[in-house]
Amino acid sequence: MMYDLPKQLEIDGELHDIRSDYRAALDIIAALNDPELSNREKNIAVILILYPEYAKITNAKKAIDKAMWFLAGGRQDDKSSVNILYDWEQDFPLIVSPVNRVLGKEIRDIPYDPKTNTGGLHWWTFLSAFYEVGDCSFAYIVSIRDKLKKGKKLEKYEQQFYRENKNLIDLNVKASSEEQDLIDKIMHDNL
Repeated sequence: MMYDLPKQLEIDGELHDIRSDYRAALDIIAALNDPELSNREKNIAVILILYPEYAKITNAKKAIDKAMWFLAGGRQDDKSSVNILYDWEQDFPLIVSPVNRVLGKEIRDIPYDPKTNTGGLHWWTFLSAFYEVGDCSFAYIVSIRDKLKKGKKLEKYEQQFYRENKNLIDLNVKASSEEQDLIDKIMHDNL
């Protein structure tokens, strides 16, 4: 068991400091979900954001693997069975309030300096609070998304909420510029 909050990751026997604040983790997740970035660019973004002394890293593959372990809260995630019901970027305004409630403070007010890598709220502390959000607007929205994904019938009050809040419930599909050009062309040709 690991009882500490890691602020360094071991790569090839060397410890490397990391930016452990939740904002750095969310920036990495945003980069990983950016359809405009190639896999190589995503990997570079992970290393640049997470490791303040990235120039000292000699094994990029292991640095990325360790970063993914860190982002997963110290677990090895099996992404093949993931049913995506939330998007960190789109849902952050809905997530922050219950996380604040769980932690008993406004997390956006916690000072953090990414240049000096000081202050902040550790990503794993943020994740722990996120897992405990309980009954809230975000949980309600996720429950509706889950029903929709599974093809389950929504209750009348859920149907009404969905009609009135589609922009909150429907996850934004992120298309690359090439995909968006194709979508625009198809839409234009069919109008």
